[in-house]
This record gives sequence, structure tokens and C-alpha cells, in this order.
Amino acid sequence: MAMERLVVIGGDAAGMSAASQARRLKGPDELEIVAFERGHFSSYSACGIPYWVGGDVPERDDLIARTPAEHRERAIDLRMRTEVTEIDVPGGRVRSRDLETGTETWTGYDKLVIATGARPVRPSLPGIDAPGVHGVQTLDDGQDLLTTLDSVEGRRAVVVGAGYIGVEMAEALLKHGFEVTVLNRGEQPMATLDPDMGRLVHRAMDRMGITTVAGAGVTKILTGERGRVRAVATEDDEYPADVVVLGIGVEPETALARAAGLPLGEYGGLLTDLAMRVRGHDNIWAGGDCVEVLDLVSGRERHIALGTHANKHGQIIGSNVGGGYGTFPGVVGTAVSKVCDLEIARTGLREKDARAVGLRYVTATIESTNSAGYYPGAAPMTVKMLAERRTGRLLGVQIVGTDGAAKRVDIAAVALTAGMTVEQMTTLDLGYAPPFSPVWDPVLVAARKAVTAVRREGI
Repeated sequence: MAMERLVVIGGDAAGMSAASQARRLKGPDELEIVAFERGHFSSYSACGIPYWVGGDVPERDDLIARTPAEHRERAIDLRMRTEVTEIDVPGGRVRSRDLETGTETWTGYDKLVIATGARPVRPSLPGIDAPGVHGVQTLDDGQDLLTTLDSVEGRRAVVVGAGYIGVEMAEALLKHGFEVTVLNRGEQPMATLDPDMGRLVHRAMDRMGITTVAGAGVTKILTGERGRVRAVATEDDEYPADVVVLGIGVEPETALARAAGLPLGEYGGLLTDLAMRVRGHDNIWAGGDCVEVLDLVSGRERHIALGTHANKHGQIIGSNVGGGYGTFPGVVGTAVSKVCDLEIARTGLREKDARAVGLRYVTATIESTNSAGYYPGAAPMTVKMLAERRTGRLLGVQIVGTDGAAKRVDIAAVALTAGMTVEQMTTLDLGYAPPFSPVWDPVLVAARKAVTAVRREGI
């Protein structure tokens, strides 16, 4: 039997997880594995970059899970600084270019994994490429930003966008001693929350000394001496800036796939089956931030860029490529973040998500504490819950609080995955002791209130 060749495009979470799992199942005499990565690093935590920039993580290399040399020791031919420029699906091959020498090469494949990740949204605005304007997606990006922060004379920073990356980078810049202004096009920061919960984040950021400007659509980046950034302009004002960080979000990096004629979804991500095989192609798989996945709550495809999903996708792809079997059923949209001591969490649907798919719902919002109210250090926490009208099926949960607030969302994530009703949730046997929770956990208090709302609407 002839040895097969697996080609992997992308050397981070999904791609190298797939390569590593396939190697565990098939030895070098059965499966040749060639992987291409255009950057300088492999298998690193992009989610950890704001914490490295902010100084919580001391060294860049602390974010690297496995180096190229370590992958090669496992008989994975990982070719760094090599960009795949074309996928020839009928011919079963990819064209790559060595970014150091410019040399181009065709490499044939029997099986192909596309793990090209996501790219930061970088709007076409005047001055967007000026020195001092930074996106933060790769370790190279993080290093470039740190170099700027350590060398720039002024101490005024503007963050464009108030999503996960935006608020995390605002904290990192604050820790560097910068005066931080966050410009947000929306009504409130954290558009992944409903506006009433985002308002809590806004107030907390103001208390921390971070200025958050709502309804601030950026129109251009203004430059000064030597073409460096000097301010960010909106339709209504100008905000002085010695450094600008773009935190507008990401979109699937699927230009290669599009050019190859592979199927893409509403959000531009690759479409796969449950085995993470690209639809209509038996020998091509895709995973990570370049794919769309099934939302188990709404029943629709969506794009969610998270390392947790990417690693799971890679494990499943590697198992299937290596002769095993695995499936990825979908997600419920769980995510957590923090800005200084404020913890932010969500899972499931927001109100506008429920309306978009035609679901009728009720809401319940409660205020509680992260531990028994009498226990020293008890801190406030707000929990919002959405439930389907009449049936009481849990649809989503959002939490804003301090120590111990965010990870409580995992209770709701499990309940969503299991399709539980809010009434069923009220009987969950959760851990209790005064240092960890009130006798009724805040999530269960919200569930009880949601049950009342469901019953009221059913009358």
C-alpha cells in the first residue's frame, strides 16, 4: 500500500492539532505530513496576547505550546515562513511560496486540512496603515505593539472597537500607564451582550479610568510628523493618540478557499459536515477560525473565532484523517473575558439573536453576590437569562461581575447543550459553601425568576 500524504495549511491550533492527532494514529511509514505556516511561530495562544502585552504573562514564549522543532521531532514536516498561495482541487496539490527566498513549489496531497484562521477587520480608512496603528492577531503583532509602547514618547492610546479584544487591550494599555480612550460604533461596549448588560461594562470601565465613547464611528486616522499617528477622527470629534490599537473583530481567512471554489457560508467561513470535512469534498477538511459551525440553540450556522473550538476541530479532523472517527456537533456560543477586575460572560442567544430566528422569549435579570452575602469580600454579580416563551427552554445567559462571576456561565453552557428548561435548572445540584456561593447560586436565582416569567406569559 502506497504511503499517503497529508497537507496542512496553517500551523496554529486547528492545523497542528490535526497533524499531531493524525500522527498519533498513523506512523511516518503510513502517513507523510507536510504543514505550511506563513508566520514565525507555531501552536501558540493568540488569546493570551493581550495578557502578555499587559504584563500578566512575562514572556512571549510562555504562549507557545509547541515549537516547530518539536513538531518536526514528531515527524511532521512543518515549513515555517511559507505561504500557500493556491489550492488546485482537481489536481490535488497546493502552491506555496517561501517568504524568505520567494521560491514557489507545488506539493501534492492525498488529504488536505485547511486551517487558515481568521484575519483582523481592518477598515479601508485614510491613515489606517500609519506607524503607530496596530492590529493584534499574531505574536509578531504583539511584539510590534510592545516595541511601540516602550518607545513612543506620548502616553495617549485609542482603542478602536469595544469587543473582546478591544476591552482586553484597553486593560493592557492602562497597565502600561497610558491614558486610554475606547471608540465604539455601537450603543454599549461588548456587543456580544445585550445593551442593558453592556451598560454595566461601560460604567465599570469608566470607574477604572477608561474613557468609552459610544456611537463613535471612526472616519480616518490623522498623522503628524514622519507620518506617525497623531489622532483618530470620528464624524463628531478628534481623539489625540500616540498609539492606536484596532479591536474591531475578525473575519474568516478564506480567500484561498474561495478562489478554489470551496463552499462558504453567510459569514464567509468554510462549510463542513459533522466530521469537519468540507462539504462536497471527501479528502478536504477544515477547522478553526476559518469555518462556520452549527449553533445548537438557534439551529443556524455562525462564525465564532475561539481557540477552544479550534483545538477540538483539530482533534476531530486528525482522528478522521488518521483512520479513527470523530464528530463536532456544534456550539452554544460560550465566551468569557475581563477588563481589570470586571468579569464578563455569555452563552447562547442574546435578545436580538432570538428575534432574528423567530423565537419568542422572556427575560429575567437578577443581582446577587459571588459568595454568601455575609462572607468577607462578597462582591456583586448581575445575571440575565433568556428562556423560550411557553416551553421554558433555556436560550441564553449573560453575567457581569467580579471574582468568580465569569466561569459560572459554564453551568448555563451545559444546560443549553442538554436542552434543559429553566425549571429543570432550578433543581441542579450545584456545589455550595459560603466562600463560593450564596445558598442559592446566582444562576439558579435567575432560573427561578425566569420560571416565574414563563408561567406568567403562559397564562
